[in-house]
Amino acid sequence: MAEEKKKKSIDAASLQMIAKACSEEINLSFDRAETMKPCPIGSVGSCCSNCGMGPCRVPLPKGKEETPEENKKRRGICGATAETIAARNFTRMIAGGAAAHSDHGRAVAELFIAAARGEAPGYEIKDEQKLLQLALDIGVEIGERSNQEIAIDVGEKLLAEFGRQDGEILFLKRAPLKRQELWRKEKASPRGIDREIVEIMHRTHAGVDQDYHNLLQQGARAAIADGWGGSMIATELQDILFGTPAPLLGSVNLGVIKKDEVNIIIHGHEPLLSEMIVAAAQDPEMIKIAESKGAKGINLAGMCCTANEILMRHGVPLAGNFLQQELAIVTGAVDVMVVDVQCIMESLANISQCFHTKLVTTSPKAKIPGALHIEFDEHDAIRSAKEVVKTAIENFPKRGKNIRIPDEKTDLIAGFSHETINYMLGGIFRSSYHPLNDNIINGRIRGVAGVVGCNNARTPHNEAHIAMVKELIKNDILVIQTGCSAMASAMAGLMVPEAAADFAGKGLASVCEAVGIPPVLHVGSCVDNSRILVAATAMVKDGGLGDDISDLPVAGAAPEWMSEKAISIGQYFVASGVFTVFGVTWPTIGSEELTSYLFNDFERIYGGKWAFEPDPIKAAHLMIDHIDKKRKALGIDKARERVLYDMEMRRELDAV
Repeated sequence: MAEEKKKKSIDAASLQMIAKACSEEINLSFDRAETMKPCPIGSVGSCCSNCGMGPCRVPLPKGKEETPEENKKRRGICGATAETIAARNFTRMIAGGAAAHSDHGRAVAELFIAAARGEAPGYEIKDEQKLLQLALDIGVEIGERSNQEIAIDVGEKLLAEFGRQDGEILFLKRAPLKRQELWRKEKASPRGIDREIVEIMHRTHAGVDQDYHNLLQQGARAAIADGWGGSMIATELQDILFGTPAPLLGSVNLGVIKKDEVNIIIHGHEPLLSEMIVAAAQDPEMIKIAESKGAKGINLAGMCCTANEILMRHGVPLAGNFLQQELAIVTGAVDVMVVDVQCIMESLANISQCFHTKLVTTSPKAKIPGALHIEFDEHDAIRSAKEVVKTAIENFPKRGKNIRIPDEKTDLIAGFSHETINYMLGGIFRSSYHPLNDNIINGRIRGVAGVVGCNNARTPHNEAHIAMVKELIKNDILVIQTGCSAMASAMAGLMVPEAAADFAGKGLASVCEAVGIPPVLHVGSCVDNSRILVAATAMVKDGGLGDDISDLPVAGAAPEWMSEKAISIGQYFVASGVFTVFGVTWPTIGSEELTSYLFNDFERIYGGKWAFEPDPIKAAHLMIDHIDKKRKALGIDKARERVLYDMEMRRELDAV
């Protein structure tokens, strides 16, 4: 029994709640993953259900190596080859992921405009400097105009990016010039965010695009529209509206739930309502009502990426990542779990009924049978927020005695936005990435890795994230993280400065100690992967490491991915020139030809490529090998100490 528990998670708090659920015969995602085996054909991309003649299954015969001629014989009813089917499935995953992130960006843009017009009480511009910088970046006039006037124009101009029909999306100009030229050459520059997603759905309809090269080119274009478009819009406008994150101390894991307070778990991905819930929970009137019901206060905790958003800006603790959402309810102490969109399990409604917990949905896009629906109204957000908080307060006295809250919680430092890293490295007057580049050149830091993505119930919870990250920092790789992956490392104690001495290599540890940062940096939610793109571009622009992102000694990974968003994120990193390795499973291995194209030929086109390796240590070394290859190409594969020149040495240089 103990061995069985270990296979489900490596987190002690999660194991306690899994055991509690088991004893109470509550069915969890972990249990369903054991009983529901993945389809061996669909999981490798060899099943097409895009029309009513299918599903058509064209699996690679077991134990047989096919010749190209034999391979072409494997066809669906319409004649679609294994390559076409796998490419359609893969690009449709990109479309789904890009749509989710970009629709998030659209919602933020709409709220941003409403706030600027004074039509959304409670919201205001929190970062004036970033507003003005963004206005300059996208060509909005500043002059003697008010912040509100500037913000309206910024919001409307960025909202128009979703429906743009031609030209190029605005944020493409933020990429290195060489990268922009490459995208134009490959016809991968997005014309508009929605247009590229819709075009994937058109091309993958029965009887349309049947060339996998062409399909994957459109997949790259839609993914770039996500990373350099929809996601970047969401991050930029959220920073302006809610405040650009700066380092703060937080805590993570189920132990942040409190027995003697009203517990509200905020779960999902769009921080529009959650910002108001934070304000409502601090309202003296709400606290007074909670105390009248016997509670000592109101405790907020976050789940999934909304958790990261409100942690970075308000210090609200993290209750857990994707596979802990059911377990939070199993504690018996959650009065309300309020959800918006993305990564929300339908099982939450059933599990809530086993306890006193109320599940509250807030988005018209994401309703769940059995949940209470309190629709979020951005024009009267504080009312919506107070209704949620009051629901939790009224539910507090209904708790039973079946309460068990794990003790486990861990400290972390979060809030490493691009602006923060820039400031911490260079100071207020000379903020830059030069110190990072210098330490990569001199070898103290070997390279940089972005480890991101979800949890997946088909692999032990958090195990691959932590194993990979520990291996990377041990080898002097600075790790940047977002989303559920960031929470996994935080639970393992890797996101405090002290972790550098305990887990990092000598060179990385020395830099972390000098700057005062952890060896693993929390940069935000999954939509904030756009911060990593901006940081990579800053490394290029500050010099010494090549003239494109593909020249940098960097790599990316999603060791426990499960969401279509992860595929879109991976594709925009690959299309931006980054080597990217995924774990758990890979959705195209039913087609050897297509997989080889993604794993090899893509590098010749975009300078970045995909890889698949379920073993997190082996995957980490694929990343390290790639980083070493880039160091060698740059001529920095041997450590070089900085030399302080005296006057005589300077004269010798002048004489040369």
